[in-house]
Amino acid sequence: MRKKILLFFFISLFIVVNRVDAEKIKISDILQKIEETMEMTNDITAKVMLTQQKVEQGVKIIEMIYYRRDADDSFLIVMTAPEPEKGNGYLRVGDNFWMYRRNTRTFQHINRDESIAGSDAKADDFEKRKLTELYEGARDEQGNDILSEEKLGNIPVYKFELKAKVHDVDYPKKIYWIKKDDYLPLKEESYSLSGTLMETAYFLKYVTVNNRFVPVKHMYIDEFEKGNKTLVEIANISTKALDDKIFTKAYLESLSK
Repeated sequence: MRKKILLFFFISLFIVVNRVDAEKIKISDILQKIEETMEMTNDITAKVMLTQQKVEQGVKIIEMIYYRRDADDSFLIVMTAPEPEKGNGYLRVGDNFWMYRRNTRTFQHINRDESIAGSDAKADDFEKRKLTELYEGARDEQGNDILSEEKLGNIPVYKFELKAKVHDVDYPKKIYWIKKDDYLPLKEESYSLSGTLMETAYFLKYVTVNNRFVPVKHMYIDEFEKGNKTLVEIANISTKALDDKIFTKAYLESLSK
């Protein structure tokens, strides 16, 4: 999504490449570290703001409240801005995903790749899916992990390539730049099946919540349609347990009355 912008101090990247000894660390080790550092195991409530810039459409700001129940990864999205979208929402429970429209007070069953409020964000961007369940480390012809040590700006990082091991992902290939000291993602490139760079993401700010790191500011650069980008900002994060009634059609409909 949707998910990422190029910071000015990343424009000139000074990269020092050293092949990582596979005996010291493997991509699978790094992925495990990322999940240990970032995986949330609580219910979540947060305010999400998307600032979307498109060359032909200008700037559009979308605001929403996001609720997620950890037990079964159900979620509810309630739109709060812009005014035409206010009161609309999206509800996912089990394998069912609905879109609610305030004006008609109707629910429509939709797919998980549905655009949220006409933005670059999709429903599956809000799901809790483990990176290790979706991707695995790519290997070269000799069977070694495609993994190196570099510097992103002045920050020591691991750079590695991943390939999808399931079919329902946006991109079959990704390249990550991960901080060596705390295993936090800094940059991500997403590629099509043909190897074309489609999107670049920058993770600009993290906060700690319940001893886990949460990326609260990230920028997505559309590499296919140049000039398009989306900034994602997350605020007011709460891990208080959520009532089951929140994840119902009746609750979503009641919010727009």
